[in-house]
Formats: sequence, structure tokens, C-alpha cells
Amino acid sequence: MTEAAAQAPEGEGVLNSTLDGSLLLRPVRGGNAYEETVERLLQTIRLGLVPPGGRLAAERELALMLDVSRDTVRDAIQSLVDAGFLEVRRGRYGGAFVSDPVPTGAARLGRSGVETTPATFNADDIRDVLVLREILEVGAAQHAAERPLSSTERESLWAALHETKKATSDDYRRLDSRLHLLIAEMAGAPSLLNQVAQCRMRINEMLDGIPLLSPNIAHSDEQHERIVLAILTGDSEQAAEEMRAHLGGSASLLRGFLG
Repeated sequence: MTEAAAQAPEGEGVLNSTLDGSLLLRPVRGGNAYEETVERLLQTIRLGLVPPGGRLAAERELALMLDVSRDTVRDAIQSLVDAGFLEVRRGRYGGAFVSDPVPTGAARLGRSGVETTPATFNADDIRDVLVLREILEVGAAQHAAERPLSSTERESLWAALHETKKATSDDYRRLDSRLHLLIAEMAGAPSLLNQVAQCRMRINEMLDGIPLLSPNIAHSDEQHERIVLAILTGDSEQAAEEMRAHLGGSASLLRGFLG
């Protein structure tokens, strides 16, 4: 173990707003409250911030977090129920629960609500999202390393890293997504986090079309640790370099399997 790793917090049992399902549930902006509420909830579900079978916050809490009316939250939840992403249970221990399994395919908000369709991608689609991802996430890692992180942020990042390393194959992509979103949040720009979440949704639609390979997981875990250690030690150039190398590996797999 490196000296930096030895000094990093263990993070066991750490669970706060940066690790639970509220990461993307921030006040919506603009005049499309319903559409943006659906988008935030859908990102929270599809990116695994609330796991399959997990319960969303209560309607009143969601309305406060998103700064929208409870009617808007209720309508958004119903749209996601209709599309198969949520199940509403009544009673003392009821609420809106994430479906298990979560529907796959491209999810879009259409005239009749949320719709899923088979995801298809051509070479231009793949290049577009990979270039965007590199620009967003390399910059996020660099800026996260430049910021003076609080002890809570540092513990959260270390905890997310270790939970990803311990993940089963069923949970790996969910926890991998969460780690990348957390790094984006550490950059300190809420608009960047939203952009990374949207990009990650497209990336995950592509990843759903390729197998999860054990050697790739092991390599990704090593790269994740180097990225996190660079951020925690404030080495912005190394953080950017390690993130670029990590994204390059994923890009190679996607191009190889999807063309």
C-alpha cells in the first residue's frame, strides 16, 4: 500500500448525501419542472444511485430537494411507474420503490410518458459520447484534485472507491457510475455534475450491449484507485492523466464491441 493510501480514511460505513440517492436530486431550473423532475428521477434510477428494490425518498422530501410541487413529483413518479421503473406500495412501509430488474434500453420522455426502446448506436454516436465524456470527466478529475476537499468529502470518495472494489458483477456498473458521479461532484460545479450524469446515461446504454469482463473490472479497480489517490493528494495533473487512461480503456471496449 502506498503512503497516501495508508493515510487515506477507511470510510467504512460512511453514508451521506454524496453516497445516497440524493446526489442528483437538486433544485430543477427552468420552466419545465415536470420534465426535469422525470429526468432527475430517471437518472437516479438508471445510474443506480438507488439500487433495484430500494425506496426513493418520500414525495414531500423529493419536492423539497427538487424545489417543485408535490403534484409535480407525484406526476413524475406515476410516469415512471407506467414505464416500469418504479413500483408504488401503500401502507406504513410503503413508498416508491425501484423496480427489480430496472428496464433496459434507451429511456426517453415522449408524449405518452417515459418510453424505452432498443438502444442502437452507429460509429458517429459512439465517437460523440466518448469525446464528450473525455472532456467532461478528465476536467472533473482535474478540478476535484485542485479543490480543498472537506474531511467528509474525502471520506465519501474513499468509501465509494472501496464499495466499487467490493462490488459483485450485478452491482459493479451501478457503483462504478456512482463513483464517477461523485468525482464530478467534487469538482464543485453543479452544472458539470448534471452534464456528466446525462453523458453517463448514454454510456451505460452502450455498456449494456457488451459483456462485463473480469480482467477489465480488475484493471478498472486499479485505475479507480490511482484516480482517487491523485485527487486526495491534490495532484491535478496526475488525476487528469489517470482519468484519461481509464476512459481510454472503456472507449476501446465500446469501439471493439459496438463498432
